[in-house]
Amino acid sequence: MSIKEYRKIFGNRVYKRLFFAQLTSQLGSVIGVIAFTFYILDRFSSQPIFATLTEMMYALPMLFVFFLTGVFADKFDRQKIALYSDWICSLLSIMLLLFIWIDILPLVYLTIFLRSGVGKFFQPAQSSLVHGILSKEDYPIAMGMNSLLMSIFIIAGNGIGAFVYWWVGISGAILIDALSYLVSGILIGKIAINNELRKPNGEFKLKDINVRMIINDFHLGIQYVLQQRVIFSLLLGIIFLGVINGGLTVMNIFIMKYKLAPETYEQTQILLSCVSGTSVLISSLCAVFLTKKFPYYKLIIASFILPGIVFILEAQVTNPLLFMLFHFIFAFTVPIFNVAFSGWLGSVVDQRMMGRVQGLIAPLSLITMTLTQGFIAFAFPKYISVEIIFYIVGSAALILGLYYITKLPRLAKLEEVKQIGSVDANVI
Repeated sequence: MSIKEYRKIFGNRVYKRLFFAQLTSQLGSVIGVIAFTFYILDRFSSQPIFATLTEMMYALPMLFVFFLTGVFADKFDRQKIALYSDWICSLLSIMLLLFIWIDILPLVYLTIFLRSGVGKFFQPAQSSLVHGILSKEDYPIAMGMNSLLMSIFIIAGNGIGAFVYWWVGISGAILIDALSYLVSGILIGKIAINNELRKPNGEFKLKDINVRMIINDFHLGIQYVLQQRVIFSLLLGIIFLGVINGGLTVMNIFIMKYKLAPETYEQTQILLSCVSGTSVLISSLCAVFLTKKFPYYKLIIASFILPGIVFILEAQVTNPLLFMLFHFIFAFTVPIFNVAFSGWLGSVVDQRMMGRVQGLIAPLSLITMTLTQGFIAFAFPKYISVEIIFYIVGSAALILGLYYITKLPRLAKLEEVKQIGSVDANVI
């Protein structure tokens, strides 16, 4: 991404403030999540099921709210949804800290579940606002900035989360988590956004909501996806992405703790995060450039074929440094996929339907993600080894890459013809 493009997108004051609100919210959240994972692994070091259960509590709520998040983002004030989501999460973080202090584990997991559920409303609302204020040409650049943000989370979030946990314990990390949500809400509340962007489908109030309306609007969103072949194919592939994400939530820390570096897994995990973050940072700087040189579909296909091979090779590694080298290669593909996927999706989705489309992405992934996490929690280490997890994830990535090879090139050509036809019609 060039300096000129960087200046252009940050010249948009609304986008700039939304970006920093997202940075504040997610950085604090990552710190809290990493610290809590270390806390659980230390407390239940001989019972890895609790670490997997923690990840499930972060992911599972989407299965209960997925039909609401997109509908709310399209029907209500998107700015207020993002604002209230942040502030409620801040309050729930304080409650989480209290339940940890009094040591009631079921309430700790319940609070994590509730906070995660409320947090799911943030992304569709925030993404829909970003989609509305940017042009189709600028949208891939924004996705490149999101990848840069991701690299900051990976590099700084894991390291700071672990450092805060070692220095002041779990309490300090969760207090930072709560403060980050509070500050993000304040930033979003101060942004001046016109009503057309906040409420693209008109004025709705909470009293207007009923079960029939929610079902009808959600059904309209599904119909829209089914009618748009590019969107349908991309979202169908997200099902396989859930298997990959489900394994990734635990398999790297598991292979460090139970195979490659059992005595120093915490420090090694931080180093692995730095390697990943550096790779993501470099790739983020290249991703927008690559989308201008190659079609979206080629980048998407490469972003799964290469990781599929890498995951299978990682399962056979016995040296932590060699594992980190392979992980660097995998991490390099992540921003490329995000920019290509989001750029293509953003160019074909109607702004009035963006919330519902965004609202479908997470549940499609989280269904298979949660099933994968549940399988790992049940089967590891009694029935499967950590290597088997890598083989499963690698196979899912390869299957997804092969699926995209059969579908996306033809759909890209059809979309190009459609765009040319639209331009010709406007000229006439």
